[in-house]
Parts: sequence; C-alpha cells; structure tokens
Amino acid sequence: MSQKIAFITGGNRGLGFQTALELKNAGAKVVIGSRDIAEGEKALAKLRTAGVDAELLHFDITKAADHKAAYDYFNSKYGRLDILVNNAGIAAGVFPGTGPEHSATEISADLLHKVFETNFFAQVALTDTLLPLLKKSPAGRIVNLSSILGSLTLHATPGSPIYDAKSFAYDASKTALNAFTVHLAYDLRDTKIKVNSAHPGWVKTDMGGAQAPMELSEGAKTGAALATLPDDGPTGGFFHLGKPLPW
Repeated sequence: MSQKIAFITGGNRGLGFQTALELKNAGAKVVIGSRDIAEGEKALAKLRTAGVDAELLHFDITKAADHKAAYDYFNSKYGRLDILVNNAGIAAGVFPGTGPEHSATEISADLLHKVFETNFFAQVALTDTLLPLLKKSPAGRIVNLSSILGSLTLHATPGSPIYDAKSFAYDASKTALNAFTVHLAYDLRDTKIKVNSAHPGWVKTDMGGAQAPMELSEGAKTGAALATLPDDGPTGGFFHLGKPLPW
C-alpha cells in the first residue's frame, strides 16, 4: 500500500508523458493509457529507461468498453487506484486562436459534439467508473487537465490575457470540465479524495505548437503537484503552478 498507483490518460506523449516522468519523484507506479499501442510501447520504453516504474494500458477515452477494461485492470492487479490524471483531450481545429471552426456563431454541431465527447463526457464517465477504486485509496487524487481558456471570468473581461483567444468548442469543454471538478469535489468533501483542475500553461506540445513559451518540463509541474497533494491540500480548485485561477 506504500506505493501510489497512478493512471494517466493520453500518457504516451506531451503533457501526459511528462507528468509520468514527474511522478517518478513520488515513487509512483504509473500506468499510461494510449490509443496507439505502438506509440505507447515506445513511450513505455522511454519511461522505464528514465527510471519510472511504468506500465502500459491500451486505452481510448471515448470507448466505454475501455473504461470497464481499465477498472478491471486496476481492480485485479492492485485493488485500488490512488491517482487519476484525466489528461486526454483534443482541440479539433484552430488552437488557441480564432476561426470559423470555433466561432460560437459558425461552429458545426458535429464538431461541438466531437470536442465535448472527448474533453468532457468521456472524462466524467471514466472518473465515475474508476471512483470505487479511488475510494479504496488512503488518499485518492483526481486531476482534470483543464486550461485557462476555460475561465469564464477571463473570457468576459476585456483586456485579460485570453479575451481575444476565443475558441468556442475547446474553451466551453474545459469550462464544463471545471464545473465537474467543483461538483465532484463537493460530492467527495467527506472523503480523503481531492479533486482539482490544472492549467498547465501554454506548452510546446503537438496541441500548443512550437511557438508556445513553456517547456514540457514546466508544463507538467501543476498536474504532478495536484496529483501528489498532502492531506491538508486544497480540493475543488483551479490552479497553475500553485496559484489559483478565476473560474
């Protein structure tokens, strides 16, 4: 029971992979979920070379059968889950700027549904499926990888850093994910489980692009810190590098 068991969705690259590297410092056994088994195997080899106690689970966040398979995997091997990092997500179009794909007046219903299915509905469903295992942990931690682009306060404030960075489908999906954080934290307020949203920053990833100012190593710090919060740490919050962000 001394070693923490962590599951990171979309853990074969980008922030998910870097978060797995960060959790090495906590001595965690890290299971990375990957849709592409070949890419997952490559990532697993890199993690193990770096000294991470890692495993690979073939996993697609949008498939309910994979949620059940993940539950069976952790239940049969460990009987619990200590850390869930809901990292998998998509932008599905122009990111992070503007464009007809993400204009509130021009976005197609199909694209809106696609982004919400991955970034919100699937996250809620997976968390609900794994929650019985997190309740068996001495100190369960749930980290929802959000974005500052999900902040309604900043989007509605002229002159804010994101006021002109309107990307409706992506932004709204992260706002919804933040709402899930608040409500789930409330539901679990009498347990030892802590639930928080993380804004990693604008990071050099496939989604963030090469022009992003932050390196992966810095971008993963927020999620890793929230995944390893002490007993007196916060719950139901929205953070970036230890500082709270406005909803």
